[in-house]
Amino acid sequence: MKKSILFFLVAFLTFSGATFGKSKENVEVLYFKAKQCACKTMTCNAIEDQVKSLIDKEFQDENIVFKRVWLKEKENDALIQKYSAKPQTVVLVKKKRDKETITDLAEIVKDFAMKQNKEKFETELKVKISESLK
Repeated sequence: MKKSILFFLVAFLTFSGATFGKSKENVEVLYFKAKQCACKTMTCNAIEDQVKSLIDKEFQDENIVFKRVWLKEKENDALIQKYSAKPQTVVLVKKKRDKETITDLAEIVKDFAMKQNKEKFETELKVKISESLK
């Protein structure tokens, strides 16, 4: 009986210590979008769809959040200023404890918007997100 109590106590303390030591971290992918006719085009929608699809398909088990941020909404002014956002801006933000690591994905998005190379876009985006999870 003492052995089983001791076993459960050790198991509990081990599990508690393992989860307590882990830091809270998450990754946000912010897509800044304008509410204009130009941003209802296939390119703007394709960027948003591709980013969301990749996160859902490749990173469903990870703590990644996709957020569309409308540029014209006042409640988003702080985010817009913080990331110097304009239409079609995609920013990867890793939050770990009180530290943020920001990765601007402008070049990847610009290349996709011009060339519409879906495979290249997905590959490069997947690499950037994977790097942020390390």
